[in-house]
Amino acid sequence: MKASDQATQDHWLFSPQVDLLAFGGSFVASMLLLALGWPLGLTQGDTPDLVWIGAILLIDVAHVYATGFRVYFVPGEFKRRPWLYGGTPVLAFVAAWLLAQYGTLFFWRALAYLAVFHFVRQQYGWVALYRRRELDQSRVVWWLDAIAIYAATIFPLIYWHTHPRNFAWFTPDDFVTLPSWISPIAAAIYVLALSAYAVRSITCAWSGRWNPGKDMVVATTAVLWFVGIVLFDSDYAFTVTNVIAHGVPYLVLVYWYGHRQRSSNHNQGKHMHESHVEDEQVSGRASWIKYLALLWLLAYAEEFLWDVGFWHERSWLFGSPQDWNAYHAVLLPLLAVPQITHYVLDGFIWRRTSSPL
Repeated sequence: MKASDQATQDHWLFSPQVDLLAFGGSFVASMLLLALGWPLGLTQGDTPDLVWIGAILLIDVAHVYATGFRVYFVPGEFKRRPWLYGGTPVLAFVAAWLLAQYGTLFFWRALAYLAVFHFVRQQYGWVALYRRRELDQSRVVWWLDAIAIYAATIFPLIYWHTHPRNFAWFTPDDFVTLPSWISPIAAAIYVLALSAYAVRSITCAWSGRWNPGKDMVVATTAVLWFVGIVLFDSDYAFTVTNVIAHGVPYLVLVYWYGHRQRSSNHNQGKHMHESHVEDEQVSGRASWIKYLALLWLLAYAEEFLWDVGFWHERSWLFGSPQDWNAYHAVLLPLLAVPQITHYVLDGFIWRRTSSPL
């Protein structure tokens, strides 16, 4: 293998196959669902229940609980940062309760903007993880990467704020409306930033210093956010383009981290024979099933409480609505705790000093 080929190989976060499946596969799935839904008229209304189950319940809500496999279910990890891991859920409940005292709209608006910040920062985080594998660590490269990924995410959001859409992040009117003149300025920055990034990417590919994983993240982010927010004014389009590409790579990341930790402990000081490799492959398949099964169970439990106690939209899946109005003052902030905890901890656990990536 040539040196340039080895450098490209080392740029992958997990492996070429897993990276392509996690990022490229989720992109293809999103675009296929959009391509199928458009002629069927699904882009004209709310997200169908079957798509809601797959995208929201089994991916979006489930990936929130995946943080537990990085923090709370890892032996010794909680003891390493007890104040952070123990205090975050408590402070999340207190903050959510205080927000709810100012009214339901204020609560959902604050939660929506926290979620937006998390979604944007996660895309930047992927780029940062890939950039660690580049030989060129100059500030110019950092700025090009940062401006490109932020432009790819923030311009569609600004367009949303200046051109109200027929869908919402959480609830109607959870985003404020901004003056329309902001959008053309953001669009110009968007075009310039992505053009500059593309020029450098082509130059790196030409000279044998290509970082395909990073380019894949930037390109798929730019396409999905533009299509899902700007090009289509559709709840269905936003759901399939926003959720799948956000949640699937994170589910892979957390599982990969845990698998790597288990393999490291299992193989420490021991030579891996062929039989051990086969056993580990079988164990890996079983752990995937257990991992997803537990996440889906937790996701269903949370959505059961939301629907039965608040939304009353899917009685066919969660059962008859209940009159829990007397408990809403506590239940509303309590149900927001897993989400807020995920948003906060995600900003700490994948930093260079905390993550083996």
